[in-house]
Amino acid sequence: MNTRVKQEEFETRYLSKYAAKSKFAVRDIDEEGDFYRTSFQRDRDRIIHSKSFRRLKHKTQVYISPEKDHYRTRLTHTLEVAQIARTIARALELNEDLTEAIALSHDLGHTPFGHMGEDALNSLNPKGFKHYMQSSRIVKYLEIRKQNHGLNLTREVIDGIENHTGNNKASTLEGRVIKFADRIAYINHDIDDSIRAGILTEEDLPENIREKLGKSPSERINNMVVNVINESYGKDDILMGDEEYRLMMQLRKFMFQEVYFNPIVKQDEEKAKALIERLYLYFLKNFEKLPNEHLEIYKNNENLKYSSKEDIVTDYIAGMTDTFAIQEYKNIFIPKQWHI
Repeated sequence: MNTRVKQEEFETRYLSKYAAKSKFAVRDIDEEGDFYRTSFQRDRDRIIHSKSFRRLKHKTQVYISPEKDHYRTRLTHTLEVAQIARTIARALELNEDLTEAIALSHDLGHTPFGHMGEDALNSLNPKGFKHYMQSSRIVKYLEIRKQNHGLNLTREVIDGIENHTGNNKASTLEGRVIKFADRIAYINHDIDDSIRAGILTEEDLPENIREKLGKSPSERINNMVVNVINESYGKDDILMGDEEYRLMMQLRKFMFQEVYFNPIVKQDEEKAKALIERLYLYFLKNFEKLPNEHLEIYKNNENLKYSSKEDIVTDYIAGMTDTFAIQEYKNIFIPKQWHI
């Protein structure tokens, strides 16, 4: 018996009846089963080896291009979400591999400069722009794997990507875990970074939150995770207690007021948005200046060949890291020094 079949049997025997089972996973393009890895394990590996995943290390979480080493980037945020999500999934006897695959891919579509870049592209592209739908577009079409378009991930992973935020609700419990893990991670880790930046102190947080959720990021994360596990165990949904959920959303509102809208955090917002806008309009006007490697993606692909110029330019800019976007701007708009 091969390793994959053993793992599939383990899932059937020991995971919750509400867990997604890898042997039932569906891909848009059928593939022969791997000898060693389940479908969800293969998805995870494809995501980790993708270019889009590697670029997350140079994309903003909250603070643009921080000079010090310990601030979060979109990559470290992603890894922290995966750790929290796997802890919850393991305790609830859900499928850890599916949970991890969704967690690692949920933010692949984020733009340079975080939500500032997302807001800019959303206003520029006539169809709008949402990072979670861009994440789906990347894994379905834009990544190139063995000369094929897209990573051909399972529908369960794609569903989790597309429904990890807002009022959306994933069809699997593993996907629903990500929504809680994402919020638990970014709220508390953004507090940690904001304390490091001198914007907050731990004592600035509302007293009722510190008393009931914890007096440090790690204590609050632990308490929130434990609450989700206790409220969800044996149930066909992922839940948080009413009081804990209210406190989490109060803390989220506090972070918007005190950090995300803080003048120090937003001091470069107009610059970032202007940079994105100038790049977008430049490539729309000078479409032939886009790299051939990028333009080749849209040829001979039924899902992409009718993409508009606006979509092609948006895909290119959304895929940039902060550092690449700044360098591209300099190359196009800043005169080069003469060396005589």
